[in-house]
Amino acid sequence: MTDRGLLLAPPHTSRASGISNLDGSISTSVEPFLSERHLALRETVRRFALETIVPIATELDESCTFPWESVKAMADMGLLGVPIPQEYGGMGLDYMSYVLVVEELAKYDATHAITVSAHTTLGTSPILNFGSSEQKERYLPLLAGGKVLGGFGLTEPGAGSDSGGTRTRAIRENGGYRLNGAKIFITHAGVGEIFTVTAVTDAKAGANGITSFIVTKPTVDLEKAETLGFGHAGDLEFMAGVRAGKKEDKMGWRASDTRELVLEDVYVPEANRLGDEGRGFRNFMKTLDAGRIGIAGLSLGLAEGAFEVAMRYAHEREQFGRKILDFQQVQFKLSEMATDIEAGRLLTYRAAWLKDNGRPFGKEAAMAKLFCSELSMRATLQAVQILGGAGYTDEYPVERMARDAKVCEIGEGTSEVQKLVIGRHLVKEMFGA
Repeated sequence: MTDRGLLLAPPHTSRASGISNLDGSISTSVEPFLSERHLALRETVRRFALETIVPIATELDESCTFPWESVKAMADMGLLGVPIPQEYGGMGLDYMSYVLVVEELAKYDATHAITVSAHTTLGTSPILNFGSSEQKERYLPLLAGGKVLGGFGLTEPGAGSDSGGTRTRAIRENGGYRLNGAKIFITHAGVGEIFTVTAVTDAKAGANGITSFIVTKPTVDLEKAETLGFGHAGDLEFMAGVRAGKKEDKMGWRASDTRELVLEDVYVPEANRLGDEGRGFRNFMKTLDAGRIGIAGLSLGLAEGAFEVAMRYAHEREQFGRKILDFQQVQFKLSEMATDIEAGRLLTYRAAWLKDNGRPFGKEAAMAKLFCSELSMRATLQAVQILGGAGYTDEYPVERMARDAKVCEIGEGTSEVQKLVIGRHLVKEMFGA
């Protein structure tokens, strides 16, 4: 059976004791939130990561090269459209499945994990959740089917944590809008072709004057995309004035494509307005709520990967005539890491379960993102410490994992922003304010 065939295999319907799945079948998994289908998906991604990603991860990190070939392989497996309905070219699986894919990829390389995460949650889901039927039919098959990569343009030089401070302007003109501005730190700004972005349509209305749009541009790696048959849709109507800036030289996620997305006098037809005028900020905040679960999964995967490396090293490394795993201080470090990982997993999976079951999940998503992002930083640094000098070199992946972990505390809302979000939910729950 092919990888994609395994992913699309019908779920088990064993009536053994377990929890109910979304399709009504009963899970026989020992995991409280996961079905056998989830476990099969996780195992498929793990095999792919070990066979395809692990051999190239260090080289990609050092060269800052976007992994076109392996990303195409993920697209061929259906991993760029896991939670998107089959009618639009996706796999039609639940959000838990998507989180598991991101988590498993991140154990081995965060660049591949963020490629799936940014494309799926940020680039594709706003069109699925807020787009018109025409927009869904036009853009989702290209994104969910893995034909092209998508991105999300919210952050600006003066609008980071204060995303309501958007300065990009959209002026009505000839049945459409004229956009001018720039977005920064945009994943896939260079390699991608379809983007959802925000712009101010009513400067007097504050956050309620921000509207979202779908814009397009050709990939910067056109020759590579055409050679692979992936990453470029020649039938897209590209918009003049949308272009990518210089690629950022980052501390972590170095092979991921991060650039400025420039909007210079871009004419966007009204048919490409995403949702009603003035709803862009609110809709993008809902998108970030869901995205935080994905980043929690990515952070969790980084912590798990670092823990596994540290455990294996501690079992093999000897000092003073004994395996260092036998030393109490090393066991204490590993015990703390393992306990935190279990806590992070439960927070993340519960948030995904709430979303899948149509329940409020904003507070839980923020909690999962806060805890797991900080966990990833602690766990990766602890792994470096356990490996000692070896952990400080590129002979082992933990130094890369530590660099990759830091941005998890920043992207899609800093730790400080997560605490604000959690606090507002707590006040509302307690006092109804």
